Amino acid sequence: MTDLAPGVFLISSTLKVTAVFTVLMIAVAYTTFAERRVSAWIQDRMGPNRVGPFGLLQPIADGIKNILKDETLPGTASKAFFVLGPMLSVMPALVLFAVIPFAAPLPTPWGTIPMIVADVPIGILYILALSSLGVYGLVLGGWASNNKYAFLGGLRASAQMVSYEVALGLSLVAVLMLAGNVTLTEVVFQQQRLQFWFLFPLSLAFILFVISAFAETNRLPFDMPKAESELVTGYHTEYSAMKFSMFFIAEYAHLITQSALMATLFLGGWDIPFWRGDDAFYRNGAWIRGFDAGGVPIAADLAWWKTLLTLGMFALKTGFFILVFIWVRWTLPRFRYDQVIQLGWKIMLPTALAYVMAIGGAILVLDTVGVPFGPLYGLLLTAVSLVATGIFVFWLDRDRIIGVASHPARRRLPKRMPAGLGPQAKAGEVEPGAAERGEAEGEEERLPAGSGAGRLTP
Repeated sequence: MTDLAPGVFLISSTLKVTAVFTVLMIAVAYTTFAERRVSAWIQDRMGPNRVGPFGLLQPIADGIKNILKDETLPGTASKAFFVLGPMLSVMPALVLFAVIPFAAPLPTPWGTIPMIVADVPIGILYILALSSLGVYGLVLGGWASNNKYAFLGGLRASAQMVSYEVALGLSLVAVLMLAGNVTLTEVVFQQQRLQFWFLFPLSLAFILFVISAFAETNRLPFDMPKAESELVTGYHTEYSAMKFSMFFIAEYAHLITQSALMATLFLGGWDIPFWRGDDAFYRNGAWIRGFDAGGVPIAADLAWWKTLLTLGMFALKTGFFILVFIWVRWTLPRFRYDQVIQLGWKIMLPTALAYVMAIGGAILVLDTVGVPFGPLYGLLLTAVSLVATGIFVFWLDRDRIIGVASHPARRRLPKRMPAGLGPQAKAGEVEPGAAERGEAEGEEERLPAGSGAGRLTP
């Protein structure tokens, strides 16, 4: 989808690959720095501020430290797979960004250069396929370490990926139905045509995608594969130096890619809100910005400064979601493992299936009655999504899965303490009036049938 000559296309593609890979690696390094500074601000402390001005050289110092550290290899580990694990983890995370458009097309004397590394016609499917491959590195590293904590971390990573990959894929089905295409450039263009970011007409799909993205990246409150309080550090317990660092490079690269993907799918990508001057899409051999009332294409007005403006807007949206990832990690506590799995299978999956049916029915009705694809179309879909979102947020869980850990009425109550509540209490002594209430020592208070208390631990 370009009007460039083959030679110019090859040179521009090489430059884009080099630039995107370089910027992504720098972004990974400074996302770790941003996380440390934001967490320090949340916890009212300073954070890294010694190496370079404002601590800006701390990521470089950390990289040098990891390169110079000694590599360790457990004597009982499977050497080949132990080394292969970090590589399998980092490679999918680095190539996912190739299909995400990050700015408006750039006009040059040799033709118009699309600001995307590879505008393949299977963009979203490409991302779903490769993002699920990253878990192989975690499972392989945990198994090859021959360490029970690492192995349990790898098993948790695989179970968590399976649980939330389905919900993530189903949340994208609604996006594909509304966009009518799996190419991410087409998704951006359809949001420009609709004059509504998909965040509004597909609000519940956005919520499901965000929750699944947290689980896919193994970030709190879904960091069960590396829960320090239970598994030391999980799948990378036996790793050190650069092999250890590669797992974190993969995690932060995946975090950045998921943030860019959320910005593209639900916030219009590089689209600048309330301005139609940046709209551009390549169709039938020409760059257009939309269609008139008669369906005739309108030529796009491209400029280099528009490319820079849209690049800045895309970076701003992506940075916002990165900040959300960091903020949630240092705010929410970790779920229990059974809560993580139950949320994925009992809440997320049925909700995503029902929402796909609801949005599909709404789109069918709107198309049947002849509502034009535009602001009114988006407003009506927004109303449907708001109803579905309200049902999901305020009714569906009903304090059974997530809130049950803190709900006193649904926990197993402790045995009633003897009268006196101290070491002076005599053995067998009970609180006055307990016999009349049937609460003698050794007998528990019983909750109503169906409360589920018998299935839960305090």
